[in-house]
Amino acid sequence: MAMLSYQPPLKSLTIPPVSLSNPKPVLFRCSLSLPSRTAVTSVEPQPVFSSVKAFAPATVANLGPGFDFLGCAVDGLGDYVSLSVDSNVHPGEVAISDITGNNTNKLSKNPLYNCAGIAAIEVMKMLGIRSVGLSLSLEKGLPLGSGLGSSAASAAAAAIAVNGLFGGKLGVEELVLAGLKSEEKVSGYHADNVAPAIMGGFILIRNYEPLELIRLKFPVEKELFFVLVSPEFEAPTKKMRAALPAEVGMPHHVWNSSQAGALVAAVLQGDTMGLGKALSSDKIVEPRRSPLIPGMDGVKKAAIAAGAFGCTISGAGPTAVAVIDNEEKGKEIGERMVMAFLKEGNLKATASVKRLDRVGARLIGSTPLDRVL
Repeated sequence: MAMLSYQPPLKSLTIPPVSLSNPKPVLFRCSLSLPSRTAVTSVEPQPVFSSVKAFAPATVANLGPGFDFLGCAVDGLGDYVSLSVDSNVHPGEVAISDITGNNTNKLSKNPLYNCAGIAAIEVMKMLGIRSVGLSLSLEKGLPLGSGLGSSAASAAAAAIAVNGLFGGKLGVEELVLAGLKSEEKVSGYHADNVAPAIMGGFILIRNYEPLELIRLKFPVEKELFFVLVSPEFEAPTKKMRAALPAEVGMPHHVWNSSQAGALVAAVLQGDTMGLGKALSSDKIVEPRRSPLIPGMDGVKKAAIAAGAFGCTISGAGPTAVAVIDNEEKGKEIGERMVMAFLKEGNLKATASVKRLDRVGARLIGSTPLDRVL
């Protein structure tokens, strides 16, 4: 049997909106392979606000057969970052003043070891900020190790906040690279969480060196709901990645490639049923990870039996994600999945039904710059 060795993605960006009405992708190409401490702007910008607050949504990575190259943003769940100019912080540096929300005791306030801090520092380096210091507060709306892009949401919110504070000088491609620097240090160099967290919608990572991202437009007139069921169980990304096969047989490679292609086509066509079918069809990653999440196989079967178009593991797990085109039906499916986690895995779980987030990370508040300063 022919075998393919798995190689982790190389580092390095291109981004297009793609739809049936606009079949030619528009790639936002970043030729920066940014090393640390490289400034993108030639002149240091000054803050245009004294403080800002940013939000970044949860994300579903992989979407079944799209391991490390497909992801989407989910509405209504995410992390918040508040950022302010602080004369007590050394110029050119960022200090984390407060962390609230989920699992705060597990997160470091040292910005060099915090997802939000790392991304904030990277954006400051890109902007060449040397004359002011920043104070950052992180509000965790997402639990750690949930499979919903918790680290990416923190990084995306911080990147957007720093960029917004200084007038939005950087483009989306640089912000994704800053988020990737954070992801690299925490869970690996993969953009299928941080890219949709920043950009919103469905994102295809076409290449990692240089980084090329393609925006896949799900038709606005079509209904799509994600049923997210999160058990009381933590699945660290590094541990779940360690379970992946070192080699992939050619038949499984061909199968997953065809299913990933079908999934992309379903997104562009607004075919929720086809999306669900492809999402459920991974033969490479899900079979290795599912046994590590108690009850996951039973949860998937329960979702399909309840009428879901498809179900898989969200990211590295343990959250299970199902898709449907009706919110009320989604709530019924979620209840069945919660019951299955308890019955098959002896795990309590919570369910929510969410729409696609088409916007991505954004500023949600700002305070005018103090004219006295």
